[in-house]
Amino acid sequence: MFRVKICGVTTPDDARMVAAAGADAVGLNFVPGSPRCLTVESGRLVAAALPAGILRIGVFAGMDPSAVRGIAKSVGLDAIQFHGHLSPPVAGVPNPCWDPPGVCRDVAPIPVIRACRLRSDGPATAALDEARGWIAAALAAGRAPAMLLVDAGAAPGATPASLGGTGLVVDWERFVAAGDAGMPVVLAGGLTADNVAAAIEATGATAVDTASGVESAPGRKDPERVQAFVSRALRALAARADG
Repeated sequence: MFRVKICGVTTPDDARMVAAAGADAVGLNFVPGSPRCLTVESGRLVAAALPAGILRIGVFAGMDPSAVRGIAKSVGLDAIQFHGHLSPPVAGVPNPCWDPPGVCRDVAPIPVIRACRLRSDGPATAALDEARGWIAAALAAGRAPAMLLVDAGAAPGATPASLGGTGLVVDWERFVAAGDAGMPVVLAGGLTADNVAAAIEATGATAVDTASGVESAPGRKDPERVQAFVSRALRALAARADG
């Protein structure tokens, strides 16, 4: 679906700058509480500033699918990224941002990218088991996601603002040990221009995503950091493909 995504773009100027740098996907955040959260109107302006061929991906967590569809239509989104928790709430643990497996079916025909967190406990080979279970349940409910995005860990009761864009780095060795997810996988979590090439080489990732790693402040993209990240990521991805 994409190779390099810059997430949390908040202004039309940043959208144009990111596209000019060579990214092929932009993330528009609609998660309340996030410092990068957009209104429908501001999201529409950001999306309209992007040239044809750049994927407009809306990021949501715990929102009713009908509301997600409405925003997607109004803004002109090409795909939806569900970034909420994989598991439902349990007694004594607040969990306001659960995205159940049926959401893929409920927002059809818009393609879905499912974000997950790499488990830090237990055997590394099981680090993606919860995500695999969610994907299987989504398929059983009628429709599976098109891509899996692996982000840094978040506590079960994490608030919307702390679900992503935290700068925490994914454990690349556990990522590799977790094995094939059965679909295209995007590596996220703490990627910057300084480590993205090493991350691609170490994990074999075919797509990458960053938000805070190219910012001067939350929601404000730094042109030099964006340009360096995209160019180094594309070179590393090309080298992996040629190798």
